[in-house]
This record gives sequence, structure tokens and C-alpha cells, in this order.
Amino acid sequence: MTDTAPAQNLVSGAETRDPDAPASAPEATAPAEPAAQPAEAEPSFDDIDLPAPLRRAVDELGFTRPSAIQSRAIPALLAGRDVIGVAQTGTGKTAAFGLPLLAAIDPDLREVQSLVLAPTRELAMQVADAISSFATAIGGLDVLAVYGGSPYGPQERALARGAQVVVGTPGRVMDHMRRTNLRLDTIRVAVLDEADEMLRMGFAEDVEEILSHTPTSRQVALFSATMPSAIQKVAQDHMKDPVRVSVSPQSSTVKSVHQTYAVVPFKHRTGALARVLATSEAEAAIVFVRTRAAAEEIGTALLSRGLIAASISGDVPQKEREKIVERLRDGSLQVLVATDVAARGLDVERIGLVVNFDVPREPEAYVHRVGRTGRAGRSGEALTFIGPHERRALKNIERATKQTLEEAVIPSPRDVSKHRLAALLTKVPERIERGRLELYRELISEFVAENDIDPLELAAVLGAMTVGDDGPGTPTEDEEFTGATLKNDDRGQAERGPRGGGGQTERGYTSYRIGVGHTHGARPPGIVGAITGEGGLNGKDVGKIQIFPSFALVQIRGSLDEEQKARISKAKVGGRSLRISEDQGPRGGGQGGGRRDGERPWRRGNERPRRDEGGRFDAKRKGARHS
Repeated sequence: MTDTAPAQNLVSGAETRDPDAPASAPEATAPAEPAAQPAEAEPSFDDIDLPAPLRRAVDELGFTRPSAIQSRAIPALLAGRDVIGVAQTGTGKTAAFGLPLLAAIDPDLREVQSLVLAPTRELAMQVADAISSFATAIGGLDVLAVYGGSPYGPQERALARGAQVVVGTPGRVMDHMRRTNLRLDTIRVAVLDEADEMLRMGFAEDVEEILSHTPTSRQVALFSATMPSAIQKVAQDHMKDPVRVSVSPQSSTVKSVHQTYAVVPFKHRTGALARVLATSEAEAAIVFVRTRAAAEEIGTALLSRGLIAASISGDVPQKEREKIVERLRDGSLQVLVATDVAARGLDVERIGLVVNFDVPREPEAYVHRVGRTGRAGRSGEALTFIGPHERRALKNIERATKQTLEEAVIPSPRDVSKHRLAALLTKVPERIERGRLELYRELISEFVAENDIDPLELAAVLGAMTVGDDGPGTPTEDEEFTGATLKNDDRGQAERGPRGGGGQTERGYTSYRIGVGHTHGARPPGIVGAITGEGGLNGKDVGKIQIFPSFALVQIRGSLDEEQKARISKAKVGGRSLRISEDQGPRGGGQGGGRRDGERPWRRGNERPRRDEGGRFDAKRKGARHS
């Protein structure tokens, strides 16, 4: 199992001591530390003395063998020891601390007994979902996730009802402490998950403050991918004779994966991605992105281009996530767009292609992403988009993985049409065999005779129409870009994304205003679904979408007639009617897509600075939407 996907295989990575551990770090040779499993042994959960309810939960989830970090950390934590787990993402950390954490809880006491701190809201939600799945066999036990960007009320009520496990980001945990909603004097187990990431994000003081309010008798588990001096200080100040468990990071990617890259400016990536997916022979693909907003936007864009796609991020509830993954497994879903956190533990044999929409920040993240393909003895493909000035990041990945990535050429629109028609032509013999073609022969014969047209020319036209090739026009830049050349104005644009401001209405489209915004819960997939469902349109007819607080702007190919506008106006998103009307520009006189009534647009790729969980502006994430 991996840290945030409890329904996956628990075996992950090889176990080893960390040879580069600083001398000041807690040692791994404490007498009471559980003995390491021999390298050739395959430990079982039968070897771990879990309480009966938790063992039932493990069996019901289909887990058979613990991962290396689990087989070492769980016994130590069950024995009451503090534990430092040095392990990368994808090694099964959540179960390593989640199962012992639940074993220490008295479900009859309606008070907070365990606290897990996580650096991001996505991880907090995923960890809470995982622990909840482990706790299904324990009656009367509530797990609560608390994080910024969500209302206080529901969290306050859940705390008042006596949730026993709280998983949260440091900023929101501090907020609840200040509001006296959360008291930590009853904490039995405290967990710091991805501690190095929390400190990197500036939460060191918050973590210190939170731990200082917990009883000195509480047990502490700290999990971190690295052990910088700041983490060592936390261990020295807040842990008692900790057991250190280390699992080696993956040092190379799967050998059966063909790894490539393409230099693609940011503004061209969605179009390039769609053409890569349209010409891929893979049964299914995963597209990795950095943020929740990007996952939603790209998933919607792929749907509008006729691909069967869905997106998941940390905001997607576990049950919905499981449904999406099942669709990926059974073949009813072609493409999954996912953030790193949401895709942890994803193991689907059908995945033949992984696309990194942007360069992963760390080589380890690249290894994790690419490892989603090339499974079960199958071959796989991995493609990474990089900007013109990101070759250094590419070299870092190549050094870390000890592999050289091959440069790829992005398919052209011609390649897409050729691929689609070739796929159709392979089905011709079978269709001939099935018969009932007389009607079509008659109609085609009549058309050829009446119009004096070459039958081959007619077949070519029908083929073009079938694959959606409408002939010469004015394609947008992102449709034409193949990576062969870069224009001068592309070079500074690679990582900025779309330029600021509202922008012009695309040629051939009309800009419409609808009466729902992000304060009503409006998101692109819901807007596209309502417009296409009621307006008799398809996804390709819906262009750019800008969501403002109280309304949204949608570009639609051509223009709507009065009947279509009437039907669409009655459709509801977030419980509100769309009330669609042609956009008149800022304050009734200008180009479509500008600001309205002082509101700032919620635009993907042109996002506002954010505050961190403690209310501070995060300079490193300036321009990145809270995700």
C-alpha cells in the first residue's frame, strides 16, 4: 500500500539503512528496535500483532503483505516507541502510522486522542480517508480532516461531537486551537507526515507550538523523505529515544518504460497533449499536473476534444475516486488527469502512457509518476513536457534516474486525422462481412451520378468528415504547434501560462455570460455539461471558460438561437439557473472577457497569489492558486 491509497498493494520499495544519515540523527540501533526482516523474507500481517478489529479491516481491504516501512514501523509503534520513518512518497507510510494510531484509541472516549499534521490540504484529506478506511471495523470512531480554504462550521461541529482522530494542516489546527475548538491535552499519539515539506513551507513555528500543547507522555511518529537539521531538531526536542526506520528511495525508473520529452511552450501544451493522446496506441493514459485547478481545466479541455477523460485531485472524495479508478480499470475511461497526491498508490495495468504536463519539481516525483506505467511485465511510454528554459530540470531527472530521455516530436493535426482514419479502415473488412450495405451503395451511386464526382474523391471527403477534419481554416496556435520550432515570443511564455487580463474572444466564437460563479460552486465540467445537455451542443462547441465570483464567461462556437438560450438559461449549476446572455464586455462596452463590476476572474493558468494555511503570503507560490 502507498501512503494515501488504502486499497492498493502494500509492497513497495526495498528496505535499507540510510548510509548518509547525520551522526546527530537518532540512531537505528536502539536495543528495543524490532529486528529487520531478512531481504529474502516476505513478511505477512500475520507477523504483526494488530488488534483484532484492525486485522479484520486489513483483511477486508485485501491487504496481505506489509511494505518495508510498515513491517518495521508498525511493531515499534504498537510497542509504544517513538518512531522516525525516513521514506519517500509511495512506500506505504499512512498505514505504517495509521494502524498503530487507531490501536491506541479508546472509541468510547469522545475527545481528540490522535493528531496527524500534514503539509497540504490534499494530503490531509487523503490521509483522513485512508485512516477512515482502516477504522471501519471499529465502532464509534470518527476521523476529521481540518484544513484551510473550507468553512469552519462543519469542522467546529465535528470537534464538538468528539472526533477522536484529527488530520490537519498546521495553520488550520492552530486556528482551531485559538478558537478553543481543539484542545490537545488529551492527545495520545501525534504524527508529523512529510515533515520536511511542512518545514519547507514555513510551518516550523506552528509545528513547535502545536507539539508544545500536547502531553509530554504522548507518542510521536515523524515521517520525512529527508533528514535536514531542522527535522533533527524537532526529533531531539519532542521525541524520546526514537526508533529510526529507513527505506531507500527508488533510484531508477522502470526499465520497461520508454521515456521521452518534448519542448512545448505552456500555451501550446493542451493542444499538444490532446494530439499525443489521440495518436497513442496505449489502452489508457495518466496525465500528471501540479494543481487541482489544472487537473479540472485540462480534464475539461480533453473532454471538449472528444477524449473520454476524468480528473482527480485531493478534493475528490475517496468513494468518487474509487469509481473513477474502476472506470480506468474496466476500460470505460481513456484518460485520467491527476495531481501527484491524488494518484498515489494508483496501480492499473491498462495504463500504457504517462504524460507529465509539467516538469516534476523533484526527481523522486518523476520516478513515482513514470512508475504508473510499464507494470505487470508490460511496456509503457512516458512523455514529459518542458519549457524552453527547463533543460536543467531535465538533466537533473536524467542524473537521478541514470537514464537519458529521448526528444519526441508532437503529432500534427494531419497525424491525428491519419491515425483516426487508419483505425477506422482496419474495421472495414469486419463491417463488409456483417453486410446490410445496399442502402448506402444506392445512395452513393446516386450521388456520384448526379454530381459527376470521382468515387475516390467522395470516399476521401467522407473519411475527412468522419474524423472531424473540416478542411483549411484558421487553426489556433496550440493546434499547429509540433515542437519543431519556437517563435521568439514563446520563449518567455513557457512557464507563465496564459497572459493576464480577460483576453479576446476566439475567432468563430461568441462570448456569453452565465449567472453562476465560483462562489456558487461552479466548475468547468458542470458548466460544459449543462450547456451541451440543454443547448444540443457537443463539447467541442464550448471554448474558453472564465469563472468569476458571481458569474462566468463562456465562449461558444458560432452563436446560440433564442430557443437554445432559453433552454440553457433554465439549466442549473450549483442550484442556480444559468441565465445565459451574450456578453457585452466590461460594464457593457468592450471586449468580452474583461473584469466585471470589480470582480477578479478565477482563471486557470493566470491565478492569484495565495496565503498559506496560517494567513501569510507564500512568496514561493505567488501566482499559484490555493490547491
